[in-house]
Amino acid sequence: MSGQDDAYQEFRAARDLLLHHANDQDAARKAFRWPRPRQFNWATDWFDRIAEGNDRVALRIVGQGELTFQELSRRSDRVAGWLLSQGIRRGDVVMLLMDNRTELWELMLALIKVRAVIAPAFITISPEELRTRTGRAGATHVIADHRIVPGLNVDGLRTRIIVGGEHEGWTDFATSAEHEGGFVPEGPTEADEPLFYYFTSGSTSRPKLVVHTHVSYAIGHLASMYWNGLKPGDVHLNVSAPAWAKYPWSSLFGPWNAEATVVSMDNADATPQRLLDVLRTGTVTSFCAPPSIWRALIRTGLPDGLPGLRHAVSVGEPLMGDVVEQVRRLAGVTVRNGFGQSEVTAMAGVTASSPADPVSMGYPLPGYELVVVRPGTDEPAQEGELCLDLANEPVGMMRGYLDPEDNATSHTPGGLYRTGDLARWDSDGSLVYLGRGKDVFEGPDGTMIAPLELEHVLVLHPAVAELSVVPVSEDTAQVPKAYVVLSAGWNASRATAEVLFAHLQKHLPAPQHVRFLEFVDDLPRTESGKVQREAVRRLRRSRNVEFAAGPPAALA
Repeated sequence: MSGQDDAYQEFRAARDLLLHHANDQDAARKAFRWPRPRQFNWATDWFDRIAEGNDRVALRIVGQGELTFQELSRRSDRVAGWLLSQGIRRGDVVMLLMDNRTELWELMLALIKVRAVIAPAFITISPEELRTRTGRAGATHVIADHRIVPGLNVDGLRTRIIVGGEHEGWTDFATSAEHEGGFVPEGPTEADEPLFYYFTSGSTSRPKLVVHTHVSYAIGHLASMYWNGLKPGDVHLNVSAPAWAKYPWSSLFGPWNAEATVVSMDNADATPQRLLDVLRTGTVTSFCAPPSIWRALIRTGLPDGLPGLRHAVSVGEPLMGDVVEQVRRLAGVTVRNGFGQSEVTAMAGVTASSPADPVSMGYPLPGYELVVVRPGTDEPAQEGELCLDLANEPVGMMRGYLDPEDNATSHTPGGLYRTGDLARWDSDGSLVYLGRGKDVFEGPDGTMIAPLELEHVLVLHPAVAELSVVPVSEDTAQVPKAYVVLSAGWNASRATAEVLFAHLQKHLPAPQHVRFLEFVDDLPRTESGKVQREAVRRLRRSRNVEFAAGPPAALA
């Protein structure tokens, strides 16, 4: 048996074990062992193997059509041969600026096959930021959607490829359909070869550049497949832009590891109403979206039941109880939370059979050992910084950051990867997320305040649609302020503010009471849709629109 056959069999055995224990997370954790092939190319050693003679639908782009596994395998072979003819080679870094369209999946598979390094970026990126990122990533090729090409001007590139149109100086991807040279892999792919460069979310001024390999993301997303609850024949709809590191969880490796169908929509068309139209057809069995999308669906009007939908999951930012409660009441499904980072695949999650609170982080997923330590130490604690134990070398962990200086603070001599997130162990052994460590601050009386805990309480009031709590300065101390987007029917008035202050006073101890409140039309977000706390902190503060909490007696 060849090395490729060995890798395929090892991967399939691990995948099948997780499917067998789909409803028993404890058993899955005890039995699962990461596949560790020395050589592995997911596109040729897995996808092409399951695609042989397979006429089941692999990809359905709403409004564009669908492709079977076999068709997509053959088309990506042709594209891979064409990319080689364009001068793209093993190890070359390719900036990929695409939305969700059929050509994206052909290109992703083809780039994996030719062993290029894929560096995705949002199509909303500015020309200046694109130049910065291509420089940092060392990119020598760009593949871009035709809608943004006219505004792009990056020097030093060997190849410029346009998808969906034509533009002077750019090679039209449509010509790949005429390529007849075929594709033959250029030797085996080493497991530690870089495959993806992902920029972190950018909530700081300088996003880090994460390096994932042909093994860390492809095999690592077996854990993501398990959290989603995907199995062969499922139909999975995911809301995610290709530049977000979450995209491979649910639009590439996760579903196709399970031999499920990927359903997607161009982001410009993925309005809440269009998403609901697709969900109402009853063809989708699994749906993943960040909390902001779930809220938009609730506002648009979830139907009384979603036929066919077995799994509803959320990841990317904290899931709140109001979303779970309303989706369960309106549509009859329970939205489950998951946790991961750009640096690691899904590490923890609430699975379909889990007894954990759906808004919690759930339990560590198969292949991962998580620990909570006192911040700044390796000392175990009930509450503190969440770390990934690297003793068993979890496959889904990044190879590292591209810039050496970024690696210095992410690992400790004790063999821990520091996530930068705070959590606590609950009595049932599940994890409760407390927020980013940099978001927690010390109140006037020395109490440490986690804004997320205040948000979990305040968002349960019907007046609150969305919010963000951040520290503001008051008399040389830091106190909590809430920026609140109101639900329909509520007025931005002192009366509403007092109702919300009273709600907090009833449910939280005094040190955690919000001191100030301001009503806003919307909250600043990152390109992936997350609320950008750094930007919220920088919002201009005006006493004319800010409500201050009165003494407790005044709010009784």
